[in-house]
Amino acid sequence: MAVTDGLRIAVVGCGYWGSKHARVLHSTDGVDQVVLVDAYEVRLRNLARSYPNALCFASLEAALPHIDAVVVATPPTSHVPIALEAIAAGKHVLVEKPLAPTSAEARKLITAAAQAGVVLMTGHTFEYNPAVWKLRELVHSEVLGDVYYLDSARLNLGLYQNDVNVILDLAPHDVSIINYVLGEPPVAVQAWASRHAHPRFEDVAYLRLLYADPRLSANIHVSWLDPCKVRRVTAVGSAKMAVYDDLAADERIRVLDKGVSPSLNTDDLTQPPMSYRYGDITSPYVASDEPLGVQDAHFALCILTESTPNTDGVSGLAVVEVLEAAQLSLQLDRPVRLEELSPDRAPALVGGSGIFRSPARPWLRDHAPQEEPQNAWHRGHAATVTT
Repeated sequence: MAVTDGLRIAVVGCGYWGSKHARVLHSTDGVDQVVLVDAYEVRLRNLARSYPNALCFASLEAALPHIDAVVVATPPTSHVPIALEAIAAGKHVLVEKPLAPTSAEARKLITAAAQAGVVLMTGHTFEYNPAVWKLRELVHSEVLGDVYYLDSARLNLGLYQNDVNVILDLAPHDVSIINYVLGEPPVAVQAWASRHAHPRFEDVAYLRLLYADPRLSANIHVSWLDPCKVRRVTAVGSAKMAVYDDLAADERIRVLDKGVSPSLNTDDLTQPPMSYRYGDITSPYVASDEPLGVQDAHFALCILTESTPNTDGVSGLAVVEVLEAAQLSLQLDRPVRLEELSPDRAPALVGGSGIFRSPARPWLRDHAPQEEPQNAWHRGHAATVTT
């Protein structure tokens, strides 16, 4: 659907993340009107105080005649029905991470958007982060040499979610960063996870991503149960190493001239097997542009120019496939190849509701998962937890 005048964009879900979208969209070129949608009257009213000219609605259905596009910032399990409702009405859609709980639902969104002729974009905000751009540049320009592995940690004390586990909540960021930095998706995933404080959903998890090149791998650690807030990606290469720390006020990217080399005399067991190199540490310039603002401006531009977003539905699907493979790995207790997720081969996920849920491990029998309550959004279109 072509838009010739300024855009009218609805933010569906006016919680923590939706309020950030409302803020940046109000200053985005090409956006004339920001519309707020949330069934919780108090939350809607509180956000509307900051934007007195914004139209407010309790449901997406009521807002549809007044908008051109939708930003879906509701809980992950409600992403697909809301996005499909908008697409069916001919509206362009940006869906916050993850695009969908399952790869089958992600493909459904891609097909629906293509048939409707509307833009479908995934909110992989870190792919619009200048620091992540720099990390990708360091990898692809071979400044680091041959990349051995990437290691990512996203840890904090909370925020616990009530509809998904820590993998679906936090790992989409790291998977999208790694896919973007390496320029290719993994071929297989292995995951380990445990429930500690949460009775139904895993709150600590480790993912290992395997690639066609067996010398390359990536590791992801996500946790809701850690005393330290960590947002860090490390890239280790044969020549140099790089660390991206998203919490650093300065020097968000540091390039370390460090490395190892095998000993030339491997027969002399009295000598260390490796020699170590220690050199300079440098910090390249990284622009201070706000990633969410860059992302939402790109969404508006793609609508106005009828272009394909950098993080389109296919990009969202690539991340969802890794998450789904990780969940299946928890159930099967083995690595899962992404090709196993093809519609004619994928085993059914436990629960069948689109909510990632793994059976209780032997050491968690006393904390077996209970039946999840129906998501609040589905009860009354009320987004109780934002992305």
